[in-house]
Amino acid sequence: MIKVESLTMQYANGKGVFDVDFCVEKGRVVGFLGPNGSGKTTTIRCLLGFMRGQIGECSISGKDCFENAATNMRDVGFIAGEPAFPDGMSGTEYLDFLCEVRDIKDKSRMQELIAYFEFDPSGKIKKMSKGMKQKTAIVAAFMHDPAVLILDEPTSGLDPLMQNKFVELILAEKRRGKTILMSSHQFSEVEKTCEQVLIIKDGRIVAQDSVKNLKTRQKITFVVNGAEEMVASSDVDTFIKKIAKTKVDSIYIKESTLEDVFIDLYRKEGTK
Repeated sequence: MIKVESLTMQYANGKGVFDVDFCVEKGRVVGFLGPNGSGKTTTIRCLLGFMRGQIGECSISGKDCFENAATNMRDVGFIAGEPAFPDGMSGTEYLDFLCEVRDIKDKSRMQELIAYFEFDPSGKIKKMSKGMKQKTAIVAAFMHDPAVLILDEPTSGLDPLMQNKFVELILAEKRRGKTILMSSHQFSEVEKTCEQVLIIKDGRIVAQDSVKNLKTRQKITFVVNGAEEMVASSDVDTFIKKIAKTKVDSIYIKESTLEDVFIDLYRKEGTK
């Protein structure tokens, strides 16, 4: 459903994306990870047809993203990292405007999403909080029931309760067969929703793996008497034998997170 082949887009300052290759199959949710400036937004802009790569190509549902930008957007839902809205509109006016542009006659899905995220979009957008603006952007991205969703930091500004509701929405859309590419700094939501992860560094994909495989890289930390001692899970026997010679007043176990794994991978790539 989403295909990027040898995509290169270099800016005057030398930054950009270089020889990027990946695909997202129908019904899959893929996490797109990397710090600010790593190339995520440039890749997303090419997928949305906002710009054309100097080399390579990208397509959605088999259609070139630049050549078919207008028609592709009828089948794509998009949330920008920093959503921009027309001046002077209320949230309701903005959503109604999108319904006209997309020729949406039945607004029931829009109303369902507004109720689900528990907000009133009737106020002027410029006076909305960050969270309210983000909810408006989410409704705008999902309300036309798109087959493909491209989401750039979709839960930015949402409180923990709404973040959890968003995760449930993604899982529901996944069950319905939707294809989702999601950039996020919230590693917990990536772990809960994504099957595969792409990691981009300095404009190049440096790792592609399943979340399941990445989780096998997680380490176990044994905290004994308040002092941490980290060992791989396969070394539990060695660790037990070592502390058998020590007076133990307290011990507990904690696992590293997907974020820890990502940071470790990212640092290793930086040393190559």
